[in-house]
Amino acid sequence: MASHSVSLEEQLDPATTVLLTVECQQGVVGRDGALPELAAAARASGALRNIARLVAAAHESGVQVVHAVAERRPDGRAANTNARLFRAAARLPVQQHTGSTAVRIAEPLEVADEDLVVRRLHGLSPLAGTDVDPLLRNLGCRTLIVTGVSANVAIPNAVFDAVNLGYTAVVPGDAVAGVPAEYTAEVLRHTLALVSTVTTTQQVLGCWKRSGRVTRA
Repeated sequence: MASHSVSLEEQLDPATTVLLTVECQQGVVGRDGALPELAAAARASGALRNIARLVAAAHESGVQVVHAVAERRPDGRAANTNARLFRAAARLPVQQHTGSTAVRIAEPLEVADEDLVVRRLHGLSPLAGTDVDPLLRNLGCRTLIVTGVSANVAIPNAVFDAVNLGYTAVVPGDAVAGVPAEYTAEVLRHTLALVSTVTTTQQVLGCWKRSGRVTRA
């Protein structure tokens, strides 16, 4: 959608931008989650704090927020078993069971009444085979800001899917996390920068502030 001549501020027009948070749930990035190393990286890097800043600014500027949550039925019915990642997740002491505390959005993110929460029971991607794409189209979305975890799997998946579906993808590099931390930097530089606009939280906030809709950044 966007060319190199389109500025970040134009890409981030609040009227056509949606902020996506990926698996920012208590059972993943929370202090007592299933993946303590990933949770620690999300907090130590400042990514979780930056996501919360973006969510707050989106609420203030009228940018739609969509939270993508990964879940599993307690009986495991219809869950994927076709990759080592899924089989390992099924054995973890904390399960992302539907309706449990683990699938609630983690602090310090705040969920507003106007936010959309899209839950999936299968696969690796927040977009493929979920309600996210049709919802984005109904919202008039042209640019999708992708934040959350992990830079190892779900974030690249989301960015590739967004681009394949025709959206412009923007990734604030300091609002995503993976393990090890240095791998996140490599994914951003050598992979995501080829298909998305890699930027920073502060640059996104600055664009919205200049749009006149955000009073603080």
